Amino acid sequence: MTPRIRRLAVPLLTASLLVLASAACGSGGGSDTAGSADTAAKPGEKVKLTIGLFGDFGFKPLYEEYKKTHPNVEIVENVTQFNDHHNNLVKRLATNAGAGDIEAVEVGYISTFTAQPAKFQDLKQYGLDKRQGDYLDWKWQQGLSKQGGQVLGLGTDVGGLAMCYRKDLFEKAGLPTDRTEVAALWPTWEQYIETGKKFAAADVAGAKFVDSPGEIFRAMVNQAPAGLYDAQDQIIVDSNPDVKKAWDLSNQLTAEKLTAKLAAFSPPWNTGFAKGSFATIICPAWMTGFIQEQAKDASGKWDIATVPGGSGNSGGSHLMIPKQSKHPKEAAELIDFLTSKENQAKVFKEEGTFPSIPSLYDDPSIQNFTKPFFGDAPIGKIYSEAAKALKPQHLGPKEAEVRVVIGDGLGRVEQGKQTPDQAWAQVLEDVKKIK
Repeated sequence: MTPRIRRLAVPLLTASLLVLASAACGSGGGSDTAGSADTAAKPGEKVKLTIGLFGDFGFKPLYEEYKKTHPNVEIVENVTQFNDHHNNLVKRLATNAGAGDIEAVEVGYISTFTAQPAKFQDLKQYGLDKRQGDYLDWKWQQGLSKQGGQVLGLGTDVGGLAMCYRKDLFEKAGLPTDRTEVAALWPTWEQYIETGKKFAAADVAGAKFVDSPGEIFRAMVNQAPAGLYDAQDQIIVDSNPDVKKAWDLSNQLTAEKLTAKLAAFSPPWNTGFAKGSFATIICPAWMTGFIQEQAKDASGKWDIATVPGGSGNSGGSHLMIPKQSKHPKEAAELIDFLTSKENQAKVFKEEGTFPSIPSLYDDPSIQNFTKPFFGDAPIGKIYSEAAKALKPQHLGPKEAEVRVVIGDGLGRVEQGKQTPDQAWAQVLEDVKKIK
């Protein structure tokens, strides 16, 4: 299985991407409607559809199935790394050239692109508003234009949270290994840190408690009623006590020397899975596939427990059609197929990405789904319960940029370049520059 390197990379975004995103947003609400008109293919005419993705979405088997009933359709998948994908999409929208017929957008950027409705096809004109009843309400809303009148993207998955942990490392540290007992160790984040201290005291050779503080911070903030923005799209990093609490607790992990200092999706982080360099990691459903790929020799050593705080979301994507597409009707039909109830269930079982269609959550095939790699953990049940308990949070138009600033601050503390107070002061100054 190919790893789906596509969700938690937001803190690693490059400065060039942020500049480009800002430039694109500056013109996003304008009247630019450049791009092709609906040029639906004639019956039997050959159609080539390109789909731009960041990492492997698990769609390849679905393409082959789709072509059995659409033999005239050729599907070309262009896969790039997270940063490059969103960077390129921003540039291609700005120049009205080079975008695919279908483009995937990660949740951290969905608000950036839905703020540019003139750059994308309204999926309502192809009848896809009929799908509204399938989706979690908040997931559907994320794919709408800012004014709510246009359907710009259909959701693929959600990133309901759990905590993956290494049973063998817990055993070496004298901690419980049963997933129910492990979950009881950390009903709160404060207790998660206390568990980390116990792990550190055991001095397990070559292993730290957690990979890095960045995704712990993100998980904590995502559990709060409001995150980095309020409902009026005002940045509230400086005034939201839940953000500051998450900052303080994340830096406590660093202060207690509980982190392995491995930035998500860096080569050393990938190697850390194979080496067993950390005992716990924030684990959206899609992460299970990534762990299984990176830690091939660790089958049976990993398991899954509930996350401190009980729920949350990290990641998830939408599929959108740029106005540049020469075949928007056919692209819309393919999106409808790829995001169908049946196919979201298939991709979950193969790749681990959890469906954004709630009627699946009580389906026996999902509820009873397990993975031997994770000790036959009831993955379907764990992530269904997390998704049901999830309280959606408003995402602002520069969500990803704000997260980069905070992630950089946490990194400076972890690398010993600044104290938490110094880094926080710089974070607040840097956030003020985001317009």
